[in-house]
Amino acid sequence: MKYRKLGRTGLEVSEVSFGTWAIGGDWGTSKDEDALKSLQLAIGEGVNFFDTADVYGGGHAEELLAKATKGRHDDVHIATKFCRAGNIHDADNYSEKAVRAYCEQSLKRLQREAIDLYQVHCAPFEVLKQGAVFEVLDKLKDEGKIRHYGVSVETVEEGLHCLSVPGVEALQIIFNLFRQQAVEQLLPLAAEKDAGILVRLPLASGLLTGKFSKSSQFEANDHRNFNANGEQFNVGETFAGLPFAKGVELAEQLSWIAEGRHSMARASMRWILDQPQVSCVIPGFKNTDQVLDNLGTLDVPSFSDDELKKLYHFYRQEVVPHVRGEI
Repeated sequence: MKYRKLGRTGLEVSEVSFGTWAIGGDWGTSKDEDALKSLQLAIGEGVNFFDTADVYGGGHAEELLAKATKGRHDDVHIATKFCRAGNIHDADNYSEKAVRAYCEQSLKRLQREAIDLYQVHCAPFEVLKQGAVFEVLDKLKDEGKIRHYGVSVETVEEGLHCLSVPGVEALQIIFNLFRQQAVEQLLPLAAEKDAGILVRLPLASGLLTGKFSKSSQFEANDHRNFNANGEQFNVGETFAGLPFAKGVELAEQLSWIAEGRHSMARASMRWILDQPQVSCVIPGFKNTDQVLDNLGTLDVPSFSDDELKKLYHFYRQEVVPHVRGEI
C-alpha cells in the first residue's frame, strides 16, 4: 500500500481507500457478512481510511465500520458526513443543536470518541456561503468531538469557495474521466491551501468499468435506477450527470485505456491518482473481489503526457456537451 498526506490534517491515508455508500444502501442488495469480510480484507491489505455518512443505510454503514475497526481507532481513520438526514434547505438543520446531535449520533454508531474527518454532506451552496455551519464545526473541533472537518461538494464553484474557509482541511469531490473540470482551478488551489482531496464516484457509478450495455438494468433500490436523471438528488451523483445510454457509448470509446492496465476500472482510477493533488480515491464495494480489484489499481502503470492530453481533449469535446447539471 502507498500513502499520501491528507492535506494539512497530519493524517496519511491509503491512496486507494473505500467509500461505504454501497454497503449501506442505495446500490441494490448488499449483505452484512460480505461487507464485514470486505472491510477486514481491506484493512489487512493496508487500507487505513474509510468514508461514510449518517444517511448510508440510515447509519448502518457507520455501524458496520464500528464492528470492522474495533480496537483500531488509532490506525484506521474514518470520515463521515452529516446534514442530509434533515431538510438541507432549512437553516435550523445547520444550527449548533442540530449539528451537535448529528455528531453525537454518528459517534455512538461508530463507537468512537472523536471523528477523524467530519464533512458537510453536499449542502446547498447558499448554506456554505452563509458559513454558520463552520462556526459550529470549529466548536466541535475545540471540544475534541471531531479532529478535522471538510466539505463534500457537488461543483467546482462550491469547492473553490470552501477552500477560502480557514477551518476546511479537506474537500470530497466528484472527479473522474467523465468529470475532469477540477483539474483547471480546484486541484491547484487545493494544493496551494494544503487541503486534502477525496475523490468519490471515481468510476462514474460504474460506467467506467466498461461492463454496462445500453440495456443494463438496476434494482429498484439502486440510485442508478431511481436517480438516473436527478429525480431524488443531484444528477451529477449518478453517472457523472450523463444520460445512461450516452455514458455507455462514451465508455466504449475509452476502452483503449485498459490496454496494459488490466481493466478500464483500474485504468480510470490510475488516471485519478496520477493527479498529485489527490489524497485518495474512495471507490465503493460490496464484496472481497471488488476490494481486491480496486486495490489492483496500485499496480498498473501511469498515463503518459500524450495520453493525458488525449483524455482531456476527449472530455472537453465529447463528454462536456452531454453532462447535465452544474459541474
